[in-house]
Amino acid sequence: MTRPVLIVGGGPSGLSAAHALAAAGQRVVLVEKAEQLGGAPIQSGYAKLVPSGEWAKDAIGGMVRRVETDSRVEIRRRATVKAFSGGPGDFRVTLSDGTVLEAGAAILCTGFTHFDSVNKPEWGFGTYPDVVTTTQVEQMLSSGKGVRCPSDGREPERVAILLCVGSRDRQIGREWCSKICCTVSANIAMEIREAMPRCNVYIYYMDIRTFGLYEDLYYWESQEKHRVKYIKARIAEVTSDGRRLIVKGEDTLVKRPISIPFDMVVHAIGMDPNVDNMTLSAVFDVKLQKHGHIQKASVYSNTSATSRPGVFVAGAATGPETIDDSIAQGQSAAMAALALVRGAMMEAAE
Repeated sequence: MTRPVLIVGGGPSGLSAAHALAAAGQRVVLVEKAEQLGGAPIQSGYAKLVPSGEWAKDAIGGMVRRVETDSRVEIRRRATVKAFSGGPGDFRVTLSDGTVLEAGAAILCTGFTHFDSVNKPEWGFGTYPDVVTTTQVEQMLSSGKGVRCPSDGREPERVAILLCVGSRDRQIGREWCSKICCTVSANIAMEIREAMPRCNVYIYYMDIRTFGLYEDLYYWESQEKHRVKYIKARIAEVTSDGRRLIVKGEDTLVKRPISIPFDMVVHAIGMDPNVDNMTLSAVFDVKLQKHGHIQKASVYSNTSATSRPGVFVAGAATGPETIDDSIAQGQSAAMAALALVRGAMMEAAE
């Protein structure tokens, strides 16, 4: 009998890894620091996912149920890993509840932390209640109650979505693109327009990065079918005239200042490294890359490996990532871990 594979994190990549291992007959111990599995899509109440259009509670919720009902998967909720020692095929794991267990390999599926918009105070978050984040709008949409201005509950007639909040911003130490924000923002804009056809939605951008096949489905469709308006601009600040929010900056195409009123302003927040990454790095003895994400090995040798043999990584733990790619990486890491533990078992039997 092989030792179980330890999976840290119960988001999309962790659920995918757990299912792939269990389907191959491998025992799994899944450790999740929260009470609820599902990661950000469930814990943060995401609405419709890109690109499938499925509701997060259904798509990711189905992944949760599949793992929860699998007898090969032992789930440890409200727990973290406090100590991790040994080598490939023979690791010793100590959990925060004092439990000690053995593992043949580990997969870090620890995800990311949403950028906190209080770190961008000039754009109004925390000062004006009707300045919200994309995550908050997702929650409004998934609740079924529709998008409303938090200040008084009214339906907004004009909504501005500001891209790259907490991304591509050297002044606040965020020197990376968060990869999915442009597409998610276009998706949210279309959902708002579908629910409230009289509401005008404007997206303010530095560059649009609806990469790959998302260009047609989100960038062009949001404009041509849903009449979402895109404005290339540098935003200086978000203020208020006492009745409406005022977005101030420069239209960089025509080189002129702008000062435009809105009922609601939405921050398209980026993906920060997990706030626990320094602790994870110390506990698992794995390296972090310069921005604080978990460093992975060369993609040409083993895309799932970390700097420590026997410890693998998947999903947004290594940097901004889509849900679909996180799921694929979870399966890849699962196969790498499976090969390791079964190889160790065969060597021990010889």
